[in-house]
Amino acid sequence: MGAADRHRCRDRGPVQDVGPLGPLRGRGEVTMTTPTIPRTQGVRHRPFDRGALLWHGGAAVLLLALLYPVVWVFTSSVKPPQEILSSFDLLPSRPTWEGFRTALEGIAEVPTWRFFSNSLILSVGSVIGNVLSCSIAAYAFARLRFRGRGVMFTAMIGTILLPHHLLLIPQYTMFQQAGLVDTFVPLLLGKFLATDAFFVFLMVQFIRNLPQSLDEAALIDGCGHFRIFWHIVLPLLRPALITTAIFTFIWSWNDFFAPLIYLQSPENYPLPLALRLFVDSSSATDYGAMLGMSVLSLLPVIAFFAAFQRLLIEGAATSGLKG
Repeated sequence: MGAADRHRCRDRGPVQDVGPLGPLRGRGEVTMTTPTIPRTQGVRHRPFDRGALLWHGGAAVLLLALLYPVVWVFTSSVKPPQEILSSFDLLPSRPTWEGFRTALEGIAEVPTWRFFSNSLILSVGSVIGNVLSCSIAAYAFARLRFRGRGVMFTAMIGTILLPHHLLLIPQYTMFQQAGLVDTFVPLLLGKFLATDAFFVFLMVQFIRNLPQSLDEAALIDGCGHFRIFWHIVLPLLRPALITTAIFTFIWSWNDFFAPLIYLQSPENYPLPLALRLFVDSSSATDYGAMLGMSVLSLLPVIAFFAAFQRLLIEGAATSGLKG
């Protein structure tokens, strides 16, 4: 070891004393230079995207085409009767509220509030029936194990493909023989029997994503299927229930075909069917009153959608509903 150390010391050169370094130790300043990057001659711009321009332009044109009839209905409701069909201008020359006054007075000896109450009864009843029946059926398909469950679920989904008019004649014959025509029963009975397969399917997919451990823990605590459904599954099913309620309300409020088939007395008409009373076969149609009634019938739907828009988007996003 000693010979090796002496050999290394012999090869090592003498250490020179260079003195203190830096400005604080009596030497000159230490300067640093950074390399400069040459700038490009021009600024690179984003390439022009013709596809995006065409897409947004087409969407704007489509939006205007869809909004024009709605705006025309609102503005024409305050036009004089002789100006409604003679001019397609959006702004009226002499605004008048005569159409709204006639619409609020009612028609066919039926007050307007009666039409509103009929629509409200049908819409709220449809919402209650769809929410309860579809959620119960969805829980049975998603959580219970019984013979023929897969076949029944497939058959239920298959009913979505059936045209509504295919079942119209047998249903009408059945309700006529039961003496239920010209009542609200044919319009509400199906809602309490989970006949809207789309909403059942929507809730089944939502329930299947819920943890199975919640049901197992409740079964260990002695809960039956009804208590599990009512106290555990139903509160967690809130987004899908809200989506079902909003769509059911809007569809029932705007439904025209089913009330036209089953209702005969004007005092039982909802708002969409009451608009037909303003159309006279003798060419004496009161377009001002009809447009005024149309605007009045749109206001509850617009207010309902605006009030629950956030919940509708939340429910559609969490339940997997896509337009």
